[in-house]
Amino acid sequence: MRITEINIKLREEPKLKAFVNVTFENVFSVKGLKIIQSKKGLLLCMPSRKVEDGSQRDIAHPISKEFRDQLEGEILAEYARVVRRRELEPDSGNGELEEIVFIEE
Repeated sequence: MRITEINIKLREEPKLKAFVNVTFENVFSVKGLKIIQSKKGLLLCMPSRKVEDGSQRDIAHPISKEFRDQLEGEILAEYARVVRRRELEPDSGNGELEEIVFIEE
């Protein structure tokens, strides 16, 4: 399945680095993914909700390891590109930390 859009909203928090929305094939969108800084590096967390016992349960997730690796690789690569670009560009002063990336066909 091909990713056609990645929307990254950077966060300035110690662990939460960004919220991510992804569109597949220009027809299906998954919102609420998170990029988290862990002791082992950056992680892509799937959208989740709290269930009755207080734990979190994914509400959307890849079925295969191969697709998870593809999804994580593409999103983290875009995140790294957005972060590098933010570091090189002067602050626009509007506090906007969102970037939408349209993937070429």
